[in-house]
Amino acid sequence: MSASALASDTGTWQLRTGAGCQLVIGCFPPFAYDASRGGGPVVHAPTNGQGLVPLKVPCDRLTIPPLDGQTARLFGLPLPPGISVQIEPDLLEGCLNPSSGELQLSFRSRFRFTLGAAKAPLYQASDLVVETALTSGRVQGQRHRGQGQALNGEGRGRLVGVATIAPCQDSWLNVFLGLPDEALAVMDVHLIGPWS
Repeated sequence: MSASALASDTGTWQLRTGAGCQLVIGCFPPFAYDASRGGGPVVHAPTNGQGLVPLKVPCDRLTIPPLDGQTARLFGLPLPPGISVQIEPDLLEGCLNPSSGELQLSFRSRFRFTLGAAKAPLYQASDLVVETALTSGRVQGQRHRGQGQALNGEGRGRLVGVATIAPCQDSWLNVFLGLPDEALAVMDVHLIGPWS
């Protein structure tokens, strides 16, 4: 990135997610996840004394596509019709180092598994709460590890995060997913600002 990423005042940038994302839950193979329809505004504060730009994404204006037959593939095959995992974000905030392109975001969301039509599902599991630190650096968990990429001069990079998924209130889903266990998220991102 460049000095143009330095923020002297509060303002708004844009965050977009890409098509080459992944999600890994426990011992399951990776889900290929096309999140290219996702994103939202990023409110930035002035650069602080450490040279970092504080960022916050208003969750009521953040779009995260569900994992379904249109966006997610397992073993190269789309998810069967009627299976969907809605992602409801509760928190996405952190900071950007404009001199290095390093990006750190705290992320908390609720994952909601449903069967049937989206507006009137036949079954809806209780929420799985996911909380993790997304980083452009390296993450290492007990089961999973990942390597991110700092934002380049166009604001494009990759964030990775490992989270421990606690059991939910649905015992069959806990058994099916082997909860508690780890999950790994890999997100291609594009931060659009004055450098773009």
